[in-house]
Amino acid sequence: MTIGPSPGTTRMAQPPPDPLAPLVPPEADAPEPGAVPADALPASVAASAAPVASLRGYSLPAISNRHRVLLVDDQKLIGSAVQKMLAAEDDIDFRFCQKPEEAEGVAATFQPTVILQDLVMPGIDGLDMVRRFRAVDGTRQVPVIVLSAQEEAVVKAQLFEAGANDYLVKLPDRIELVARIRVHSDAYQRLLERDAAFVALEQSLADLKREQAKSERLLLNILPAKIVDRLKEGQGTIADSFPSASVLFADLCGFTEFSQHVDPRHLVGMLDEIFSTFDHLAAAHGVEKIKTIGDAYMAVAGLPVPRDDHAEAIAAMALGMLEGFRGVMQMRGLSMQVRIGIHSGPVVAGVIGRHKFIYDLWGDTVNMASRMESHGEPSRVHVSQATRDLLEGRFRFAERGEIKVKGKGTQTTFFLLGRE
Repeated sequence: MTIGPSPGTTRMAQPPPDPLAPLVPPEADAPEPGAVPADALPASVAASAAPVASLRGYSLPAISNRHRVLLVDDQKLIGSAVQKMLAAEDDIDFRFCQKPEEAEGVAATFQPTVILQDLVMPGIDGLDMVRRFRAVDGTRQVPVIVLSAQEEAVVKAQLFEAGANDYLVKLPDRIELVARIRVHSDAYQRLLERDAAFVALEQSLADLKREQAKSERLLLNILPAKIVDRLKEGQGTIADSFPSASVLFADLCGFTEFSQHVDPRHLVGMLDEIFSTFDHLAAAHGVEKIKTIGDAYMAVAGLPVPRDDHAEAIAAMALGMLEGFRGVMQMRGLSMQVRIGIHSGPVVAGVIGRHKFIYDLWGDTVNMASRMESHGEPSRVHVSQATRDLLEGRFRFAERGEIKVKGKGTQTTFFLLGRE
């Protein structure tokens, strides 16, 4: 046992002395028997007392193969006797506290793995002392062995009910005392190991949840929420057919020439402002943004969650896009215009890619919507006959007449003017 050696001191085991041999009274200013100043602990012992984890708000002592024994007894004679009993044990560090009212503070500093406690002390009942140890986070689980000159079954039962772990008649046999200290200390340190592992597991789970949430947020930035849920469930190929949906294309008129004379940062900043405005409108109307290609913007209503009013949702968004685009141009002092086209019909949608996912659309409806945009006019929403029929009675239109559409022949189309 180490009682205040200086760092680097070599410790050697000695034959156990007689615990009741005559004792030399300590000097008045000398420390109490077994009292080891914190700064006198060897580095290895001091390190073993450092907290290593936190569980439910209090620190856990470090796990080590050393046993730290705190004796709380008002008699110096008992303190010195127990100190001598343990002196030959190299794996036991001892601390004696003669004032019960200071026991909690000493325990907080020393961080014992076993507490030996007298049953009868002036000023406090031993039963209350056990309860106080059990009420404090730092000693709630530390094994408490009660020492008493008496052995009464009723008193033992009360102590065990209050939280004591063991009971010995003092002075106990040295071999038995050391054995019980090691058994209880080992059990406590295994408990600390379990708690430390539990804390590490909780931290790992929390880290995993944060990473999962981050990954999900990234996926939601590029895929519809319903599609993300299907990917999380482990679904492989995601491909669906929708009998009716409305597809929108928008393109910035004159952008290519404009981009040749603008600083790249200003150009990207302008596109970000425009497309962010469109994104906000898509979210407001329940429309799914599909992608941007250069200065073109693509969106769809009616999938991945089917809805009967998909044409109305996409039309309302398109009108908002014209207004929002004009606002951005006015704020920037520019005169650029946007051209929008819409068509409604059956669509195939699905996820492609393994490392970089994209949710995309295919089919004749997509091609026709693209033609509506490219054959349209600046600052107008150009729609097909199919879309116009779905919006009959709810929106106003100007008939454009028959036009030749690449790959489609002659088509009757319309310009969307606004709501009825």
